[in-house]
Amino acid sequence: MERQDDALVLTLLPHGDHGAVVRFLGLSGGPVAAFVHGARSRRRRADLAPGNKVRLSLSARLPDQLPTAMIEPVASRALLAFDARTAAALDYLVQLLAGVLPEGEACPTVAASLDALLDQMVADSDWPVAMARFERDLLAELGFGLDLSACARTGRTDDLAFVSPRSGRAVTRAAAAGQPWAGRLLPLPAFLAAGAPTPGRVSPADRDAGLALTGHFLARHIFPDMPRAAGLRAEALVRLGLAAS
Repeated sequence: MERQDDALVLTLLPHGDHGAVVRFLGLSGGPVAAFVHGARSRRRRADLAPGNKVRLSLSARLPDQLPTAMIEPVASRALLAFDARTAAALDYLVQLLAGVLPEGEACPTVAASLDALLDQMVADSDWPVAMARFERDLLAELGFGLDLSACARTGRTDDLAFVSPRSGRAVTRAAAAGQPWAGRLLPLPAFLAAGAPTPGRVSPADRDAGLALTGHFLARHIFPDMPRAAGLRAEALVRLGLAAS
């Protein structure tokens, strides 16, 4: 078996004296674990920092054998480790994806979205908004997508302001007005609505509402089987100055 792909480094597990089993997210081929010789050397540790993009060459004699990987660095995200906020968010993201994505199943949309999110985390301070959009899209990829395209009660596509915490469907402000269940609805910030363009500046209140919304559905569908990821997300939100969502 041979495979070449650009990939994102997720996690690393020491193996032997100097090597490690590294879990990668291939941009084309999806998640794969592989043995990397010398992974714990000073040079290779820097190349295999979580979030880094590498050019990956895999080889194995048998289809069910753990492949060996040769890597070449493509893009470093080492700067993320020097900020407590980005370091905590990166730890959460790589642990989440390492645990939730099926081995060997291509997920190019998730991989490309994570790659773009990591670039934004390096470049500017608006990345928490991008993280909420990434979590929304990941839920959809895993089969738990939110229906944010039209109101569940009226079918209208304008004035969408809330989301049902049970069905994940959007509700307009007018449809919710005066209803006894309105207080249980989750706020829907405009930047998370279906088809919303990449946002410019987003208010802190909308940013927090977006992370609370995605956090609710992650807690419902994903985190019961991944308590470590839930804890890492809560820590990342604390680093951002937010309550755990």
